[in-house]
Amino acid sequence: MAAYSGSMHVARNLRGYVTKSGEQRLYETILLRRSFRDGGKVRHQTLANLSKLPPEAIAAIEATLKGHTLVAAGSEFSKTRSLPHGDVAAVAAMAGKLKLAALLGPPCRARDIAVALIISRVVRPKSKLSTLGWWSDTTLGVDLGVADASTDEIYAAMDWLVSRQETIEKKLAAKHLAESVNPGRMALFDLSSSWVTGRCCELAAHGYSRDGKKGCQQIEYGVLTDPDGRPVAVRVFAGNTSDPSAFTQIVEVIKDKLAIQRLILVGDRGMITGARIDKLRELNDTPDDAACFDWITALRAPSIAKLARDDGPLQMSLFDQQDLAEITHPDYPGERLIACRNPALAAERARKRQDLLAATDKELAHIAERVTKGTLSGADKIGIEVGRVSGKFKVGKHFHLTITDTAFTYHRDQAAIDAEAALDGIYVLRTSVDAQALDPAAIVESYKKLANVERDFRIIKSDDLDLRPIHHRLQDRVKAHMLICMLACYLTWHLRKAWAPLTFTDQAPHNGTTP
Repeated sequence: MAAYSGSMHVARNLRGYVTKSGEQRLYETILLRRSFRDGGKVRHQTLANLSKLPPEAIAAIEATLKGHTLVAAGSEFSKTRSLPHGDVAAVAAMAGKLKLAALLGPPCRARDIAVALIISRVVRPKSKLSTLGWWSDTTLGVDLGVADASTDEIYAAMDWLVSRQETIEKKLAAKHLAESVNPGRMALFDLSSSWVTGRCCELAAHGYSRDGKKGCQQIEYGVLTDPDGRPVAVRVFAGNTSDPSAFTQIVEVIKDKLAIQRLILVGDRGMITGARIDKLRELNDTPDDAACFDWITALRAPSIAKLARDDGPLQMSLFDQQDLAEITHPDYPGERLIACRNPALAAERARKRQDLLAATDKELAHIAERVTKGTLSGADKIGIEVGRVSGKFKVGKHFHLTITDTAFTYHRDQAAIDAEAALDGIYVLRTSVDAQALDPAAIVESYKKLANVERDFRIIKSDDLDLRPIHHRLQDRVKAHMLICMLACYLTWHLRKAWAPLTFTDQAPHNGTTP
């Protein structure tokens, strides 16, 4: 018989042992054995003592002898990439807390896609086509049931969303601008612009670019916010719309679409002009209309200079004891004027003016030297060089220039320089708000809250949501894109607020009551 024929198995033998102290101990011996027949008897042969092996090794040997198939640890699982989830989950949780889906409208496929577009704009701001491909690479597509969405469905969702814009904004206005939650009944409005790609956008036009993109067509958009900077409404305008025209339209939106009749509107000096204020007065004086719109804005430099004339109310003695004072003037009946002086701003403007004057002096001296040497002649050529310098440093108004075909002389207009320097750091706010409602310091604080709108523009345009450039062609698609970005900004505002303790954000910033 072969030495190792017969079946093998693992045998476990227990034996007891009693110590002298009467303690009973058990010992287990684990042996690898083979069984075979010798004549008519079954015999066992011990092949190895397995007692010292780890239990898992003994179990593996025993399972093998029993005919079981052993699998390497983990090999029964296929390894695949896990989908990113943390960022999506955080933003989606805030969207759920704000009841964003209910804000948009009743449950439907278009609403699910619109919510996904808004969350995607916060997490990963890209084009709609890129966003569509990204949904399958993250848990967002599965969680919202839009992983199988098509391009046509995305555009249909945008059309659905823009059709509900007035309803959405009315809900936001009731939530953040109503007197019950906004006792100061104040709202902020400002205008910005972004450039457009392509040549077929219905709203694209050349205008004043706030992006510094000269020569590009653009659209303009205004954002209405509550005093803390929460965006409530957005309106898209043609790229050549002026600030006052946009302000007129937003007043109509507030009154007719948002159903708000009493509000204090805060805007910059280019937005709320004298002509717009006259329109507000006419609206307030309409007999059959309960509208009551007040305003807080600022005066332009020529108007401030007029107040500072010899017989004007704006004199430097006002700022001997404090940096702001309330004055009046016949040109502004029924309004309060808050004169403010910022010493730090005054010093900075004086320094900058002096640097620009010195740089202009140096360039003009070089031109005069060339004319004297005869290397530059002709009034037209001399004028071109002088114009280049004036356009570069922007202080040509402070110089008296004499240009002929063979000579060029210049000197500073010291009287003009002194007149401008006297108003350094001074700005004047104008408001129709009663003094019992807001004192001068509160007026200054309210005007400075326009920085909240500027922060929203930074979030929308570059910092977070990357609005630019505009790729859409149809007017409603551009409006839908802006509405998505506005709602994403609304979501981002609340995320920043919730995460302020984690991001070391100043939770008690300076109140801004001083100039």
